[in-house]
Amino acid sequence: MIDFHCHLDLYPKPQTIIERADLAGVYVLSVTTIPKAWLGTKQLAKGRLRIRTALGFHPELAHERYSELGLFDTLIDEAPYVGEVGLDGSKHLREHVSLQRKVFAHVLKTTERAGGRVMSIHSRGAAEEVLELLRSHDAGIPVLHWFTGGPSELQNAINAGCWFSVGPAMLKSKAGRARAAMMPRDQILPETDGPFGTIKGRPLEPNDAEAVIQTFASLWSIPPEDVRQQLIQNFKSIVTFAPDIKRDSIS
Repeated sequence: MIDFHCHLDLYPKPQTIIERADLAGVYVLSVTTIPKAWLGTKQLAKGRLRIRTALGFHPELAHERYSELGLFDTLIDEAPYVGEVGLDGSKHLREHVSLQRKVFAHVLKTTERAGGRVMSIHSRGAAEEVLELLRSHDAGIPVLHWFTGGPSELQNAINAGCWFSVGPAMLKSKAGRARAAMMPRDQILPETDGPFGTIKGRPLEPNDAEAVIQTFASLWSIPPEDVRQQLIQNFKSIVTFAPDIKRDSIS
């Protein structure tokens, strides 16, 4: 299975989570929230063939960590993926919108200059603004994580060639399932957003990404095994843009 958006470094005992994911054979995109966290988070996964660490700059921290943009530029050549990056239009962050946009635009420009990356992108309350900046840069493959926009915003994202990562927490709600049902089947990846994503009060971990299969089987009216094979094929397709995982090893 695949968990395409997980904050491994933010669990109380990350090595325990990593061990369980490794034993279960889960491929994990370990996203970071600031450039300074990337090297340490990458070290957590040292020797783990199925874990990749993404270079991030979370919009909620853009106003506090603006000075780390130079470090992002320095690290980009070493990072096979970018994430978590993007914009957040939540009320408590509105005063920082301008700085968020500067940081995200800089991240996209740097990523474009580096040849593009697969990017895990945050767009809560700011879907159209995220799409506007994505259209201005040829920065790679955007994967919108836990997408919360409306139907028209979702269609605009699909038209813009975005992928989507979807987790059990998103699929708990009727609105989340309705959004997921509209997404192109061949551009969906599982995620958990652990430890922030939860089920019954428990933080999700990479092994829990498996839970999306049953929900998609119901949404798509196909057997669970067909869903599994579709998601695996999607993952094989997207890693061709970041060819540091052997496609033949994915099952």
